[in-house]
Amino acid sequence: MDEILKKLPFFVDQLKAIKETVISSIVLIGQTPGPTSGEEARADQFLDRLSCEGVDEAGKDSMKNAIGIIKGKGGGKGGGKNGKSNDPILLCAHLDTLFSDDDVDHNYIVRKNTITGPGVLDNTVSIGVLATLPTILRHLDIHFSSDIVLAGATQSLGRGNLRGIRHLLNTYSRPIRCGIIMEGEKLGHFSYYSEGIIRGEISCDISPKATFFTQKYKPNAILVLNEVINELLGLNLPQRPRCRIIIGTISGGHKHGEIAVSARLGFEIQSDSDEMVKKVYGKIEDIVEGIGHEHSVALKIETITVQNAAALKYGHPLVKNAVGIMRGLGLKPVSESSESELSVFLSRNIPALALGMTTGKNAHLENATMRINPMFIGIAQIIGLLLAIDKGLCDEQ
Repeated sequence: MDEILKKLPFFVDQLKAIKETVISSIVLIGQTPGPTSGEEARADQFLDRLSCEGVDEAGKDSMKNAIGIIKGKGGGKGGGKNGKSNDPILLCAHLDTLFSDDDVDHNYIVRKNTITGPGVLDNTVSIGVLATLPTILRHLDIHFSSDIVLAGATQSLGRGNLRGIRHLLNTYSRPIRCGIIMEGEKLGHFSYYSEGIIRGEISCDISPKATFFTQKYKPNAILVLNEVINELLGLNLPQRPRCRIIIGTISGGHKHGEIAVSARLGFEIQSDSDEMVKKVYGKIEDIVEGIGHEHSVALKIETITVQNAAALKYGHPLVKNAVGIMRGLGLKPVSESSESELSVFLSRNIPALALGMTTGKNAHLENATMRINPMFIGIAQIIGLLLAIDKGLCDEQ
């Protein structure tokens, strides 16, 4: 491992020499809209870039995940207790963003040390780096024994519910040795565990068509949801297993002088216990049903996303070596739960980590801005971890 750590500063310096190539990939892919379930054009752009950069194989699976393969030399080392020395290493990032072509202008602005544009931090920077990885590895004269699989996952965000990566891991022809999930923002942050999550939406409709009768005193959909919020805030949530409800979005109404006929509330339950998440969701269902009856309105709850709690141990070699690599690059590692594809890997007993790639601001807004120079540190940590995995340093013995 010491040999890898010594090379990390060299990697950062050398990567700056191909800065324009990496930026070009980020901008070309980023300016192609990729809303959830509408990522095909972006997937094609990603595959075109991979082909131009000289990947060994490229194509799509039946869920339109975009996949490239950098062939290894074979004769991999390590393998740990499961003998996985020749199994591929999978790097992935989600293709979809929060913005469609109808929502915003996808023109990107490149300045001396920043790139600004919708979705650049979530998660175009990672997709752009993935598309450039064959060139990066040739530039650094790095070769692996293992195959490296580069995956742009579809249908990850919101209602997509991580369908793309679920399908890929369920159907891939070979077992995966390790996974690395690349997340655009928060360089220095890493995740080796995922909390249990249920993300839901509560809708209120007071129109006669929805309720099938006329109320004497017409309720206000927003105020009905306000009663739901008050009930949620009154729930007694345990400290162990820890659990919380986040109320993240609320919308409704048409104009200032009219009672809101419809409204929506978005929420998320988070806990390190799947059982507790389900229990709290059941309580919310009771609240929704009760308030709906009391006000004679169409009040409905819908599940958007489900994620199971899963984790590696902090002492796992993959985690320990990742921390060592981050420190070797001058970063102060911060661990946190991830809502990304990580949970899908871990639930299938595939060792995996999620790593931040750069820093920036306004991650989920139209004017999201990433910083360019920290990205080279983010790329160097990915390469260092790939080398450690390939050498068998991250296998459980």
